[in-house]
Parts: sequence; structure tokens; C-alpha cells
Amino acid sequence: MDRVSAAPWRAFAVLALLLALGEAIAALRGVGVNATSAGWQDLPLLAAIPFALLGCARLVRSAATGISARVVLDALVALVALGVLLDVLLDAVLGRAVGSVDDLMALGYPALGAVLCTVGLVTFAGVGEARRIAAGWLLACFASVGVVTVSGAIAAVSPSAAADVVTGTAWMAMLAFGTLAIAADPGQSTDPDDEVAAVPLLGVVISYCAAFGVVLLLLGGRIAGRPIEPFEAVAASLLLVLTFVRSLVWAADGARLTRQVLRTEAYFRTLVHSAADITIVLDQHGRITWDSGAGSHSHGWTARELEGRRLTEFVHQDDSTELAAALAAGADPDQGRGRTFRLRSRDGRWPRYETVRVVASGALLGPVRGADVTAGSAGLVLHLRDVDDRRETELELERMAYTDYLTGLPNRARLMAALGNARSRAGEGEQSCLLLLDLDGFKAVNDIAGHEAGDLLLVEVADRLRATVRDRDLVGRLGGDEFAVVVRAGLDESTALAERILVELAGVHRSVPTPGADPDLVFDVSCSIGVTELHPADEVPVAVRNADLALRAAKAAGKNCVRRHGETADSATVRRTRLARDLPDALSRGQLRLVYQPVVGTVERRVLGLEALVRWDHPVLGEVSPDEFVPLAEDDGLIVPLQRWVLEQATAELAGLLAEDRDLQLGVNISVRHLQSGSLVPDVAAALARSGVPAGRLMLEVTESLFIGEPDRADGDLQTLHDMGCVISLDDFGRGYSTFAYLARLPVDVLKMDREFLAGIEDDERSAALVHSVIELGRRLSIDVVAEGVETPGQLARLQELGCRYLQGFLLGRPTAPAQLAAVIDAFDAGLLDGPLAPVEVAVPVGE
Repeated sequence: MDRVSAAPWRAFAVLALLLALGEAIAALRGVGVNATSAGWQDLPLLAAIPFALLGCARLVRSAATGISARVVLDALVALVALGVLLDVLLDAVLGRAVGSVDDLMALGYPALGAVLCTVGLVTFAGVGEARRIAAGWLLACFASVGVVTVSGAIAAVSPSAAADVVTGTAWMAMLAFGTLAIAADPGQSTDPDDEVAAVPLLGVVISYCAAFGVVLLLLGGRIAGRPIEPFEAVAASLLLVLTFVRSLVWAADGARLTRQVLRTEAYFRTLVHSAADITIVLDQHGRITWDSGAGSHSHGWTARELEGRRLTEFVHQDDSTELAAALAAGADPDQGRGRTFRLRSRDGRWPRYETVRVVASGALLGPVRGADVTAGSAGLVLHLRDVDDRRETELELERMAYTDYLTGLPNRARLMAALGNARSRAGEGEQSCLLLLDLDGFKAVNDIAGHEAGDLLLVEVADRLRATVRDRDLVGRLGGDEFAVVVRAGLDESTALAERILVELAGVHRSVPTPGADPDLVFDVSCSIGVTELHPADEVPVAVRNADLALRAAKAAGKNCVRRHGETADSATVRRTRLARDLPDALSRGQLRLVYQPVVGTVERRVLGLEALVRWDHPVLGEVSPDEFVPLAEDDGLIVPLQRWVLEQATAELAGLLAEDRDLQLGVNISVRHLQSGSLVPDVAAALARSGVPAGRLMLEVTESLFIGEPDRADGDLQTLHDMGCVISLDDFGRGYSTFAYLARLPVDVLKMDREFLAGIEDDERSAALVHSVIELGRRLSIDVVAEGVETPGQLARLQELGCRYLQGFLLGRPTAPAQLAAVIDAFDAGLLDGPLAPVEVAVPVGE
């Protein structure tokens, strides 16, 4: 035991040692077990009494109730009652008054025995539930001591062998009971929740029984002719007074407990009836004993109608398994959580309930040492939650999540799930197809009649599609004016269904009853349909892409027709599909490479710069130009990682050329999507930092569409790059119509004239005048002008005559791989820039 729990037993150990010491002295003096006269052996016995009181006080103090006024009253009643009983007993046995010390000892020892028994009774009544068994053995131990004292008193007057046997047996019983008390003591709990404060009812019973027993004994003796001694009369009166006081205290306790119970019950009822959950208490036979929702819950049953009936009578027969699983998990509350079943309401409905918690009702009484509380023996307490409204909400949310808000058809998410299921069924041998529909002429409805008219048209198309398809087919809206149908049939039957849809929608000549619109407006709306069969080996996105390709083929065939995937797809469509599918892995597989085209200065007569051009070496289709795959990269969100790789690769290869003392600038094309991503500036800075190339050696080529689509970001990011030292070039100059408005305020250092400017420059004076105006514009704005697409000596000569200093084209240098780039730069033939220059007259507009 711990130190606190062992403290009472240390006091009892001293008590045992003193008793043993007294008997040892009696043995040495040879006075026997029951001495007939007082002596030294009596001193240790008398000294043991305080230690008995100390040990019992510590045991009682360890309980939650402790030593209270009620315990003291019970002790006084028991002490007086035992005193009277001993007086009657000794008077009957001794039959004479006290006349010597020996007679006093003969009366004193029983009195001490009475005190010990009283203390034992109070201890037994006042300790906690956990130490009650140990206190019971201790009471038996003190009772044995009382037997010793009484038999000793009798033997002192009338010595006999029988008294010695009784005394010796009582001593052995005391030792046995004391040992059992120690063995049965579990110790004082350190958890305050294990000890529950309670009214010491056992003490009340003992005190009342002792008091009324003594009074009845005296009255019975008086009736039998035995006179009542003054001491006995006073003691009986005192017992009545103490019992009366104890009754008043008990009444006060009863009133206090009644108020507490009523208050607690009020709290409990308020808490339970205001809770969203329902609590149902079942007995061990599964009958309802209490329902918190009786009379107030939506199920409508009253307490009288529920109590005594089995819960299974109210459960839907299809949910009996769920109820049985919930009840079987009563020993483990977590196992019963989440079980859902339907209970019959009074009006015949079947609302759905979910088990929040299922516990054994015996567990509500608190932990009881040694008790085995099971669901079968103690009943169950079910905490249920009405989830009928929640289920309706979940169904509504699910419907909203998978339903198009405008037409009420399944949306894209629902269609994708249906395609996944159809693909699984296709693996089991069931044929399915996908129809992809796009309305022809729908844009005119929105543009002319307004979006409200377009919404009305979409609703009518949805209604016609519902009426045309079969019940087992699923029609949905992908978005905009695109619809889809998942058909549970083969390709031929699905194509026939698509033809019927065409006929049905061909009659949608919709007049638009829109407020403010012309009532005579009529729109001829039809649709194009692409059909593809679902194969188990193809993922859902592949099936959707195949249907989209078939739809494009239908559009290309003149619209208002049906096309199957693969039967009319041209080579360009097949090639584009293959490139879009293989592009994401091209970079990781090392299929991309860079080539560089020289830019020549006519004054310096050498190669001044290089333009980095990316190429894709497709393992099947061969070399792919940027005009093909760069738009695909922009559409699929791959352009940023692609251009990041180009920046790093190109600057690293330029660093090698600069290390060989070559004076070069590097041009890299920048996509508008890269600028929109917000990562262009850090990507450029990172590439320059890794390669060690000075910022002034890097020229970023942007198109004029960048300034039209993202003017604010173009201003900020390009200005930042310009401040870093990078050269900003405006590529394909002249294709747009708004570039001139930005040239004055944007950080543009170079203009690259589009190759279309050079077409006909040799013999068309208007083209020559246009090129001359651009060159003059660059000179006045201090912007260098580069002519792209120089392919003939005549173009070269005319550009030199017009004053263009920087040229680029196949005539001066073709795109070259990095391995041959140094040799091409060193071997540049400056003689290409020489030759007879015919006089050129340039027609300049008036005022220029």
C-alpha cells in the first residue's frame, strides 16, 4: 500500500503489539488467560485503546464523507446502547456491586470492549464503498476483543476452564479477522471520482436498531419483574434524545437530498428535452422503459404508448439487421455509432434515425468494484439522432452537385461518373456509346436576342432530348450549348439515336418571347453530333476526346450531321490529337531541342545575335515545328515549364559562346501565358543567375498581342525586366492594329518586322514605302529595327537601301544546332552583304 492507505493499519499494528505485550506479561506472571486480579498486564491493554481509536478515525477520514456530526451521533447511540447491554449482562452474571479494584477492572474491560465495538460499527458505516469489506472484518476483530473482555470479566468472578477456552478462541479469532481486514483493504484511491459522497445509511440503521433494541430489552425486563436501575433509565432517556436528534438530522438530510434530486431532475429534463438527440432506455429484455422524446418529438408517441413495448415493434423490417448490430455493440459504444434505421411514427411515417451512442444502462451508475456490467444484464441506453432532414438535405446537395442548374439535366460531374460506370460495364461485355452534341447557330441567339433567350432555348433543347432518348440512356449538359448522351447500346443503334435527335432538333425554329426583343425573331437552330464507342481499355477522358474529334468532323462536314469517331477524321486532326497526347512527356523524355538562327548587322558585317527556336523530335511524326506544338502547350497549360526550360538551356549554351570571346546577343520568344502566370521575371532571373550570362545579352521577344491582352502586367513585368538590363523586342511587328499607341511608353528596344512586310518589297513601291516608314519610326524613337524572313538577294539589297541595319533570314543563316553554331558564326560570309545595288526610289507619303 501507499503511505496514506497504510496509515490506519500502522495504528492497528501498534494495537496488536500492545495486546501481545499484555498477554506476554500475564504469561510471565503466571496469572493465566483470564486474570482474577489487576496487575501489570493490564497497562498495555489499556494503552492499546487510543491506537484503536486512531486507526478507525483514519479509516473513516479516508472516505468521501469523513467524520461528520452524523457519524458522531451514530457512535454515541451505539456506545450508550452497548453500555446498557453490558450493564444488564454483567449485573445478571456478577450479581453484586463494585467493591475493589479487581471488580472495577471486571467492569472496565467490558466497557472498553463496548467502546471498541462502537468504534468498529461507526467505522463500518462511515468508510467508503471500496474499503467496506475491510471495515467489516475489522468490526469482527473488535467484536472478538469484546468477547475477550466480557469472558474475562465473568472469569474474574467465577473462574472456569470454559471461560479460558472462550477467551483463547476469541484471541485467535481477533488475529484472524485482523489479518483478513488487511488483506481485503484495496487502499485509498487517488482518483477522487472513484469515491462518491453518500449519506451513511448503514450508520442510521445500526444506531436505530441498537437504541430501540435496548429500550425494548429494558421494557421487556420490567414486564418480567426486573427493576430498571437509575443508570439504565438515564441511558434509555439519553438514547431517546439522541435518536430524536438523529431523526431531525435525517429529516434535514432527506429534505436537502430531495431538493437536490428535484433540481438535478429539472436540469436533466431541460437538457434532454431540449437536445436534438433522443434517448431511449431499454431493459434487459429489449423493452422501452423511458423515451426522452415521448410526447414532444415528431414521432408522436406518448410515454404510455411506448413504455413496456419492445423497440423492435417500431423498427422497419428491412432495418432489423442494423438495429441488432447497434444493440449487440452495447458493450463497446464506438461499435454501435453510426448505425441507421427507420422507426415508425404515430402517423405512419418512417423517419430515419442514426445511433450516436449505445451504452449499458448499468454503466450510468458509475464504476462499481468487482461488478461486471453487460448489455444483457443491465439493459441499454440508446442515443438516437433524427437524420431524416439531414438525409433530405444530403440528397438535395447531391442533386445540386450533379445537376445542371438551368436545364435540370445531369451535369459534367454526373456524366463523368456515368461514363466510368459504362466503361466498367463494357469490360463485362455490355456495349455503350457516347454522343456529344453541339448546337449550331446558338451564338446568334445570345448575341441578338440576349442571354435570357439563349437560356430558354437551352431549356427547350433539354426537354426535347429527354423526350427523344430512351429511359435507360442518360442525357446531360456539359456546359454552354454542349450536351452529351450515354447510350447503353452498340455503335449502330447509337448512331440511329443520334439521327433521330438531329431530326427532332432540326425543327427548333425558336421564336424568342423575350421582353424587349422583336417578337418576330426566329432562329434556325440545329446540332452536330459526334459518336464514339466506349472501350474498356480507354480511359474516360480518351472517350470524351474521341467523341469531340467526331464532333469536329461533323462541324467540318457542314454541320447538322452525325459522324462516328475514326470514319471521317482527316490526317490533320489525327496528327493534332497525337501531338496533344504526347506533348506532356516530350520534355521529360528529351525529345525537345533548341536551334539558333543568326541575326546579322549590315554595318558590323558579322553575326550579332541569335534567336533560340525550339524543335520537337517526335519518335513517330518526326520533327515538329513550334507553330504546331506551342499552341497546344498554351492550351494544356504546359507553356510555362516549356519556356522555363528554353530559358535555362539557351542561356547555358550562350554562356559557352561568350566564354570563347564571341560578342553575341540571345533572343528568346516569350508567350503571353508565361506573362499571365506571374513567373516570368523570377524565371528569367533564375536562368541568368545559373548561367552567369549578363542581363544585357538576353533579348526577350514578345508579340503585340501581349500589350493588347495584358497591358497592365506588360507595363510592370517588362519594365522590371528592362530595369534588370534585358533587351525587350517586339516580335511580328505590324500584324496588330494598336501597337503604335504603346510604343511611346513601353520599354521596347527592338522592333522585328514580320516577314509579310518583305513580300513584294523588290518590285512593289507601296511595300517598300511601308518598310521605310517602320525603319524611320524606329530611328526617331531610338528603337533598332530587325527585318525577319530575308530569303532573296533582292530583299537584302532593298533593305540595305532603305537603311535597315539588322537582318535575319534563310539567306543569311538557317537555324543551326548548338554543336555547329560556333563554326557557322565564324564562317559567316560577309560578302553576302556586298553586291550591285540598283538605285531605289522610295515613295514616301506626303508629310513624312
